[in-house]
Amino acid sequence: MIVASARLWRIHAVIRRYRLQEFWTGKPAKDPRPRGERLRLALQELGTVFIKFGQALSTRPDVLPPDVAMELAKLQDRVPPFSSAEARRLIEAELGKPISELYERFDDEPLASASVAQVHTAKLHGEGGIEVCVKVIRPGIETTIAKDMALLRALAGLVERLHPEGHRLCPVAIVGEYEKTVYDELDLMREGANAAQLRRNWLGSELIYHPLVFWDHTRTRVLTMERLYGHSVRELEHFRSQGVDFSVLAERGVEIFFKQVFRDNFFHADMHPGNIFVDISNPRRPSYLALDFGIVGQLTGQDQRYLAENFLAFFNRDYKRIAELHVESGWIPEGTRVEDFESAIRTVCEPIFGKPIKDISFGYFLLRLFQIARRFKYQVQPQLVLLQKTLLQVEGLGRQLYPDLDLWKTAKPIMEDWMRKRLAPSTAFNRLKNQAPALAETLPLLAENALKRLEKGESLGGGVSNREFAALRRELLASQRQTRALLWAVGALIAAVLLYGATPSSQHVWGLPWASWLLGGCALLGLWRAR
Repeated sequence: MIVASARLWRIHAVIRRYRLQEFWTGKPAKDPRPRGERLRLALQELGTVFIKFGQALSTRPDVLPPDVAMELAKLQDRVPPFSSAEARRLIEAELGKPISELYERFDDEPLASASVAQVHTAKLHGEGGIEVCVKVIRPGIETTIAKDMALLRALAGLVERLHPEGHRLCPVAIVGEYEKTVYDELDLMREGANAAQLRRNWLGSELIYHPLVFWDHTRTRVLTMERLYGHSVRELEHFRSQGVDFSVLAERGVEIFFKQVFRDNFFHADMHPGNIFVDISNPRRPSYLALDFGIVGQLTGQDQRYLAENFLAFFNRDYKRIAELHVESGWIPEGTRVEDFESAIRTVCEPIFGKPIKDISFGYFLLRLFQIARRFKYQVQPQLVLLQKTLLQVEGLGRQLYPDLDLWKTAKPIMEDWMRKRLAPSTAFNRLKNQAPALAETLPLLAENALKRLEKGESLGGGVSNREFAALRRELLASQRQTRALLWAVGALIAAVLLYGATPSSQHVWGLPWASWLLGGCALLGLWRAR
């Protein structure tokens, strides 16, 4: 608590020095520097956690005044760098070799400098040496982050205890999720693994490209990746001069996000402009180049399904289904009248449906949603905060690139296609095929464990007579035999289907391979025994 108090005093001092009271009093400050510049400098001085907060805000020019948003955008890749000598020392210490042995060329001037790390360009040894980017964690950053997180935990604890809705808002859990995300960013081996997974997921796609990781030159605090050449998302005037199709660019960004979340369940969760380049070699079909993979997100199968159904219900204006899903998932209390919640959702969503991004005030929209959440005691889902932040970043990028983007029209076909594939018979078949071995192994063990527990209960005077116990034991053993027979039948049926698809038609007897007839007979026998 002492550390948190000292940090709070430090924050207060920075606010006073940069005269940031202007943002909530509305009175012009006695400082010649623009307010956006003063806010940016204050966030930089306060360190990583506050810089990241500024980065997230910079993607929302609809929420912030344009002058402030433009200034905060500088936090995305123009944080003051640390010395190149320190960078060299850290790289050599991590990789265990002199820079000259590691790289044919190493550029001391950093290419980019952000809140957690900075990036230097280099060239690997060898004929036709590959151009790479070398990312290095800032020295001493762990101490700063630890102080900030101590402060956030203390404040979250106070809010949860003292605020009348502290339990519903889950501030401690949200800070815990954020803390995990921040510390994950400090492990560049993890970031390299994230990049490799995203590269596999999208290899060969014309929508986005991910760099190659060089593992021999990568450690916990140093990451070496293929250097990508493209243009910043902020270079809008240059894009216009080259005839870039902004509608294609914006729609592809939305498609990438929804496919990462629902097709792959592995999404880039830090999509601010400093982390995205654009390849305009084909201006009519521009594509993205992804950078910085320190923050990624995944959902549980249940959360993924509920979110998909919520999105589809929203796209179809099925507000009753949205209300039902919130009750089913436990996001609002079970006793809530679905009709009341449906009406409230319709009131907020209907005015914005089908409008282009430029005509929607998402700040006002979110405010109205929060009011509804408070009224219906919505339980904040900490595990979804990262996804919500990413969706806001994607929407903010879309607003900058193509304000006429119809977010709903672009996303709806993607969601419908995902849902069709999820419910397709082939998907259910594959799921059953993958789970069958585990079921075959687990069900007999469950029956055996149940018998042992009953035996223990009998010896302890659990109230079960010998005759009742014997009858129950026979029932469980019969059920176990029935389960084995059923699994045998299902396995034979699966094998028959697979064999049918793999056997040439010339070897079919009465329309089927002879082995399929045999396996089909085994399946029928298994079903008869299960009966």
